[in-house]
Amino acid sequence: MTSNTPRRGSGQPRHVRAFKLATRIAFSVAVFTGAAGAAAHTEYSENGSAHWLEHVSSTPAQPTHRQLAPYGYAAPGATPARAITIGKDTRYLNVVQLETVAIRIGDKTVNWTFDAFPRRNFPLSEIIPGADGVTVYVAESPLYRGR
Repeated sequence: MTSNTPRRGSGQPRHVRAFKLATRIAFSVAVFTGAAGAAAHTEYSENGSAHWLEHVSSTPAQPTHRQLAPYGYAAPGATPARAITIGKDTRYLNVVQLETVAIRIGDKTVNWTFDAFPRRNFPLSEIIPGADGVTVYVAESPLYRGR
């Protein structure tokens, strides 16, 4: 009596089935070897109590100077997208997150990259002394919209 259901692998040449089996075996061996190697390092601490501390202290967890800056950073070598002159009648400055702008106040010009949270306003005097009474409004960058 014959069955109408095809055998597994039927319809494929024998060498194709052998190749697929060999690939699966090689992948399994690689995964197992990698997992065993990751867990096989030597424990030097007493009772394993300080072992996690060795791993944590070996990773660079300290934020960079730019990451700590709440309003962005001076970018003297960067090419600004636009130049803005702040006069005595200027009350606000609209920028986009991660935009680099050349800001001119009097005879000084500063290139600044606004790496700040969007929809957050702050006084321009926080980053440029002498810019009292000017509020910076940071809009969301289109690059990050919807994420």
